[in-house]
Amino acid sequence: MISRLLLFLFIILLIEFYSFQVVRTMTNTRWMLIAYLLLSVAVIGFIVYQFLNFDRSVGQTQMTMMTLGLLLVVFLPKILLTFVLFLEDIYRFSSGTISHFIGDTKNSSFLPERRKFVSQMALALAAIPFSSLIYGMTLGKYNYKVIKQQVFFPDLPDAFDGFTITQISDVHSGSFDNPDKINYAIDLINEQNSDMILFTGDIVNTDAKEMHPWIETFKRIKEHQYGKYSVLGNHDYGEYVTWPTEAAKNDNFQAIKNLYGQIDFKLLLNEHQFIQKGSDKIALVGVENWGVKFKKAGDLNKASKGLAKEDFKILMSHDPSHWDAEINQHPKDFHLTLSGHTHGLQFGIEIPGFFKWSPAEYVYKQWAGLFETEGKYIYVNRGFGFHAYPGRVGIMPEITVIQLKKGKNVA
Repeated sequence: MISRLLLFLFIILLIEFYSFQVVRTMTNTRWMLIAYLLLSVAVIGFIVYQFLNFDRSVGQTQMTMMTLGLLLVVFLPKILLTFVLFLEDIYRFSSGTISHFIGDTKNSSFLPERRKFVSQMALALAAIPFSSLIYGMTLGKYNYKVIKQQVFFPDLPDAFDGFTITQISDVHSGSFDNPDKINYAIDLINEQNSDMILFTGDIVNTDAKEMHPWIETFKRIKEHQYGKYSVLGNHDYGEYVTWPTEAAKNDNFQAIKNLYGQIDFKLLLNEHQFIQKGSDKIALVGVENWGVKFKKAGDLNKASKGLAKEDFKILMSHDPSHWDAEINQHPKDFHLTLSGHTHGLQFGIEIPGFFKWSPAEYVYKQWAGLFETEGKYIYVNRGFGFHAYPGRVGIMPEITVIQLKKGKNVA
């Protein structure tokens, strides 16, 4: 533990040392250097204080999210500064070593002076994550995108050709701080006029009380002709905080399950529901959370009991790691799985139709958008809300509209 703490302190000191070198290269004004040092000490002190006083019985709050946001805004640019100047130091050391051994008398010191243009370049590069993170915390977190996706199935029942589903996921209502933006998003959901709406879990961060100010807002989601259905996400189990008693934890879990009904969604708990249209029907299957690295409460066998392999099935499972681990090998053949959970890490680069990247892809094979294996599909929603980092950079909050089509995928 002590060795880890010492390593952490060493890294912080190294980052601060190099960041100060940039400032000193750019200006020699004494009061500016002192002001920079005082500000850096104050920010580090605030962040350390907040982390040391994190209350496990409360969990994430607006203050903890702001602290994490401040940590990223301050240190990601500084890490980039450190990287650039460290490369420059390698050059300076190499250059000084060569000059020393070849007897170059032009240089009065072993290490050449720092070059101002390198510091200017480092600052320009650091401005990219700095401005991006600020944007994500102010505008990006509510920059809702409606993403429309057609999915083709040869065995889709005829009556469901063209059937539309709106999917939302990962609301994390405890993170919201702008009612106008949430109402705008609800209006976007209603404007889609889909046949059915599905909510794939995480209505709160931890506590059922987080949703209480937003119940009437989410009740504004209009009735859909073929229903409003939901499943639980990993945060809905209240397992990321310390509860005073097991009874308190169980009461909160029951209250969270009740929340879905309070906003007029039918919660599917390892069960299925037939959706009838004309003389055709499809099965909507909903499992509790199942994740490779999280709670495994989902039971595919229980949820699909009585269904035939030939039945057309749409599965709601919050965590996309469930797809490769169990769903693809299941003998019942689930045609389309809808998930969320990853948020696309709320950070990445995305040019729709051309390029998509996020660090999330190093953790989840299916992390955002549509994926296919042997004619079976999973769609991973990027999330409606935000968690931990109070913003979104590049990977925007999503409202998905999926259209089922009969036939083969032409792509």
